[in-house]
Amino acid sequence: MKIYNSLSGQKEEFKPAGEVVKIYVCGITPYDDSHIGHAMSYVIFDVVRRYLEYRNFKVKYIQNFTDIDDKIINRANRLGIPAKELADRFIERYFRDMDSLNIRRADSYPRVTEEIPEIIKVVQGLIDRGHAYQAGGSVYFRVKSDPDYGKLSHRNPEGISGDTAEENKESALDFALWKASQEGEPSWESPWGAGRPGWHIECTAMALKYLGTTIDIHGGGEDLVFPHHENEIAQSECYTGKKPFASIWMHNGMVQLGKEKMSKSLGNIIPIKDLLNIHSADAIRLFIINSHYRSPLTYSEEGLDAAEKGLERLRQAALKNTDSATNQSEINITDYRQRFITAMDDDFGTPQAVATLFDLAREINKGREEHRDISQAQQTLTELANILGLTLAKKEDALLEANPFIELLITLRNDLRAAKQWQLADKIRSSLTELGIILEDSPQGTTWKSKK
Repeated sequence: MKIYNSLSGQKEEFKPAGEVVKIYVCGITPYDDSHIGHAMSYVIFDVVRRYLEYRNFKVKYIQNFTDIDDKIINRANRLGIPAKELADRFIERYFRDMDSLNIRRADSYPRVTEEIPEIIKVVQGLIDRGHAYQAGGSVYFRVKSDPDYGKLSHRNPEGISGDTAEENKESALDFALWKASQEGEPSWESPWGAGRPGWHIECTAMALKYLGTTIDIHGGGEDLVFPHHENEIAQSECYTGKKPFASIWMHNGMVQLGKEKMSKSLGNIIPIKDLLNIHSADAIRLFIINSHYRSPLTYSEEGLDAAEKGLERLRQAALKNTDSATNQSEINITDYRQRFITAMDDDFGTPQAVATLFDLAREINKGREEHRDISQAQQTLTELANILGLTLAKKEDALLEANPFIELLITLRNDLRAAKQWQLADKIRSSLTELGIILEDSPQGTTWKSKK
């Protein structure tokens, strides 16, 4: 199996250091709803994890939450609520969206606010080793102390323009490990005074705590290569005495709308919850993995509609045969399975793996017409689809399974309304609306329907 390593700029043979493959993927900053860009990244690394397990690797998968950050603080202050309340709200919505997309949960989701002692320990260690210094109640990483700085992003530090806004720094390139407390911000006590962690140090502290000195795979979007991952690898290896922080750095491409990059600043971000109101989870996943993970993903409704139609072909092929086979000749599934493995072993080549599924589906449909035994081929199709996280279930089937839970929530809402607990009743209604379930009250009772 070969994986492209952003550090070396080439595909490398995957050789995990131990019995368990250790994966760390940078998580979200929960200040708003998760969007199609998040879906792309976490679907990709969900597929990576599933395939490694299919290849009989044991996997430990860690993903963090940056639950204290300028964006969280600023929005929470505008809304007049604590930063923790805002972060908790969007973490809950994140899990809702990821669960809906059939993305398996990480083994652990460490949060910055719950890892302050570990972060302080790493910052102090960098100071003790001469790689960081205190200035004005803040602590900065001394970039010039690391001769390897720039190796991940393949940049020469002399050509990088640093941040000159912060006072008391030795160099514009130096970055904050600990930020001195500001009025109106949450803060924690530290040896350098009250403050909060900088952005980059959290991932180092969490990865070291939960996965050890060297990670097998470190993942994230390509927009994180610089400065986040560059700073992360620098501070991590300086802290551990130049032990490799990650064997392989994997970065997925970005989502584009036409030729324009999607971003909140441009106002063209599409929330996952809105996508799920229109398209099935399988269609969204298929749309994402139809492109190679390192390539840009161009968003289009036409592409998602095509994915939905393609899924229907896979679903039809996977349907159990109602007619008994009169021709006992079976479909040779060995070639299809090997094609799938070959594609995925080559840097997780999902487009070729998906093409294999459609070729197998075509063979199954042909075998059905010829009254051949297609049962083994159907099992293989479902098995390989599941490795890619495709359930081959219709959106209506998913709603049918959720029906008892929806009815239970409606009953609870009615009880709350009867008890005049209007706020809680309205919260249930709004939460169901966000999930695409519309409630309609009438004198005859409450009914529900799914958004089309």
